[in-house]
Amino acid sequence: MARSYRHVAAAVIAAAAIALAGCSGGNSASNNSSGSSSSGGTLVVDTAFSLETGDPGRNYVPTGNMVLHAVYDTLLTFQGADSTTPKPDIATMKQNSDATEFTFTIQDGRTFSDGTPITADDVVFSLDRVAGITDSKANFLMTGITVTKVDDKTVKLSTKTPSLQLPAIVTNPSLAILNSKVVKKNGGTTDDKDGAKSWLDANSAGSGPYKLQSLDLTTQVVLVKNDKYDGEDKPAYDKIVVRNISQSSTQLTNLKGGDSNVAVDLSGDQVKNLGDGFTVDSAPSAETLFLLINQDKNVGGVTANPKFAEAVRYALDYDKLLELAGSGSEQATGVIPPMFPGANKTGVKQDLDKAKAALVASGYTGQEVKLQFPNDNPVGGVEFTPVAERVQEQLKAVGINATLAPAPFATEVQPYVKAQEAFSLWYWGPDYADTSSFLPFGPGQKVGLRAGWTAEADPAIADLVTKAQNATTVDARNTAFSDYAKAMQESGPFVPLIVPGINLASSTKVAGLEYNVTWTLDLRTLHPAK
Repeated sequence: MARSYRHVAAAVIAAAAIALAGCSGGNSASNNSSGSSSSGGTLVVDTAFSLETGDPGRNYVPTGNMVLHAVYDTLLTFQGADSTTPKPDIATMKQNSDATEFTFTIQDGRTFSDGTPITADDVVFSLDRVAGITDSKANFLMTGITVTKVDDKTVKLSTKTPSLQLPAIVTNPSLAILNSKVVKKNGGTTDDKDGAKSWLDANSAGSGPYKLQSLDLTTQVVLVKNDKYDGEDKPAYDKIVVRNISQSSTQLTNLKGGDSNVAVDLSGDQVKNLGDGFTVDSAPSAETLFLLINQDKNVGGVTANPKFAEAVRYALDYDKLLELAGSGSEQATGVIPPMFPGANKTGVKQDLDKAKAALVASGYTGQEVKLQFPNDNPVGGVEFTPVAERVQEQLKAVGINATLAPAPFATEVQPYVKAQEAFSLWYWGPDYADTSSFLPFGPGQKVGLRAGWTAEADPAIADLVTKAQNATTVDARNTAFSDYAKAMQESGPFVPLIVPGINLASSTKVAGLEYNVTWTLDLRTLHPAK
């Protein structure tokens, strides 16, 4: 749960938000200036808000990423659904052979929305500001990174150890480049005295194709075209309205009725029945539902025997679990989701004989094992309770007596984080679009320790984590990731279950609909269909 807190906070906010009715006055698809979502009109997007601020440096939630990616540029970016190859945005990049120095050169002619040229000073200020804001959820992205101005158009990012993930990190909208002069005039600093948030919640200081016109954390965000935009993705609409519609059923009604152009949060069943006149992009998300089996005897008791985890791993019918997930979903092939380099090509297959033999070897004698999970936080439309019930049923078939212990997320998250759960169902997604976001499952790492799994418990896998972290070439790192994924599939305290799908839907009058791991929906690339 790295993006754990990000997505979990998102769920809490969405649940508490006001579910707007289809009627939205002038901000509806049926009230576009051109009568449709044609060039120069208004694009209306419905989504369940996970939105906290219009300040990129303090943003770290999905709707915030979606909106701010349209308003602000970053040093590098991803194009379309790609999550493996960062491309130039504001700057081009060169790195040294040790992967410890990354030199960024600002592309010629790039300006902010007020026409001010983008300079190295803006880059240094923006990144140092994220690192220095103590109330930012995103400042960990800058951990271990030093930013240095080389000249007016060149900046160097340095790390003490190899950091092949750095190019992916700087694509995150939280590391957007701000107009430093404007932000400083409005209270911006690079320390805990920063006071620019309120201004950035109502104004924008970016260079993206759209500008922020208004932001209401419970109702809607309105973006307007940046006429001075000089990047690649020219703004296709005069206005984009992103509305907070927390119920997917209402999103569906609005889309089918023409009150919106795009729905972000429909389920697999809902998109199946949309019919003609609509475009659907169903794809696996970057989230993984998994079982945690604690290896600390003081917490887990019988679950701490590695053979117990092996029994659970082979007892499950993964195809039957996948039935609960809907369109776009896939079986988790390991702790690394399938769209990332190093992921296993196939997942574990049920083997009841192997499961029963491992259960005997574990010393388990029918004790009750409590399966804990949050029951108010669906991921990708997948509810945890039906998954837990099916896991319980399948474990019973091999002799494991699991009792369900659901609780609200707010209650359940602390024992999970504090490694106090013996057996639980959780989820994890990347902090940024790079396979290194899944190394925390390793022994001695963040999620590994939540399962009571120390580095000493499995030195071989711990060594694979270190190899991946210290690799200086992409090939060497991908080999280490692959070896890590295979080893984690064969042993360890985690049983990955499902990669839920995400289902984006739009009117066929809108083109460019495509899921992205970081910003979900790329508002920049949406445009009227020809």
